[in-house]
Amino acid sequence: MSKQIVKRDRGGPPAGVAGMDYLLRDVRRLIEETRRETAAAVNAGLTLLYWRIGKRIGMEVLGGKRASYGEEIVSALARQLQAEYGRGFSEKSLRHMLRFAEVFPDVRIVSSLVRQLSWTHFLSLVYLKDRLQREFYAEMCRVQRWSVRQLRQQIDSMLYERTALSRKPEGVVEAQIQALREQDALSPELVLKDPYVLDFLGLSDRYLEKDLEDAVLREIESFVLELGTGFCFVARQMRLQIDDEDFYIDLVFYNRKLRRLVAIDLKVGAFKPEYKGQMELYLRWLDRHAREPDEQSPLGIILCAGKKREQIELLELDRDGIHVAEYLTVLPPREELSRRLHAAIERSRERLAAKEGAE
Repeated sequence: MSKQIVKRDRGGPPAGVAGMDYLLRDVRRLIEETRRETAAAVNAGLTLLYWRIGKRIGMEVLGGKRASYGEEIVSALARQLQAEYGRGFSEKSLRHMLRFAEVFPDVRIVSSLVRQLSWTHFLSLVYLKDRLQREFYAEMCRVQRWSVRQLRQQIDSMLYERTALSRKPEGVVEAQIQALREQDALSPELVLKDPYVLDFLGLSDRYLEKDLEDAVLREIESFVLELGTGFCFVARQMRLQIDDEDFYIDLVFYNRKLRRLVAIDLKVGAFKPEYKGQMELYLRWLDRHAREPDEQSPLGIILCAGKKREQIELLELDRDGIHVAEYLTVLPPREELSRRLHAAIERSRERLAAKEGAE
């Protein structure tokens, strides 16, 4: 019985049936790649078109002398465009385009964003009231390649308001967003949050630190997502031998974007000043024994059920790379969370302004 011999050309694909399979896979790959590239190009082209339409309508509306002029222009234009080009140019759609051009006035920034963000992404952004908030979500979405669903989840969870960055003066926020835009550079202020929402852990009203740690390990994927960009799990209860004593870090992560080890200490109660010394010990040990030559100094996160602002300020923990944050095991109503976060942001900015004034 003769065996089928599959011939191969030197340096080329296999011949025969195997060669046909190889060819089919290769052609399929080319088709799929081209489809994706074409879809991305069409999306970018349409989004830029919508921006230009909004810009042009805005110029016409600003030239009107009556308040009702803009309403009349948009309505009349929508009727004509819808008749010629379909529902995509309804009055509501034109108002979205007008808003788009108003809140993203720089075409260079828009041209950069449309490579990753779809028109639906922009619709989730354009009605956010705060300019820095819009720019933060837009650039984070570009860098992290969030889907529309992920972007909306981050906005709903008030990610921007929970970052350490939001508590900085406006000039600092602008500089960090500019660095993210130009260099894709993530800083600890962009990554670290307060509070962390751990409602997915399913903890009861009473629990021990070990219960909290066990729950985190059970839900490690959700915990890493809540921690934010670039976190990778390294160890649980990492043992440190110092002199003749053993110490244990609850959780250790590595952040690829920051290029730093991150030690996390879990506390079931409110923050206490002595926690600072404990975390400093952990960070100095990691810096000496675990940090690679090309990495930045380790960071520490102390997760507590509560904290007192003046204690945190007096201890100046930021100077030592220590971030103290509350965690919420039950997500409060959005209105309450919003109130708490905006109050915290205002207090932090007032404190920084007073400190700068004193200097």
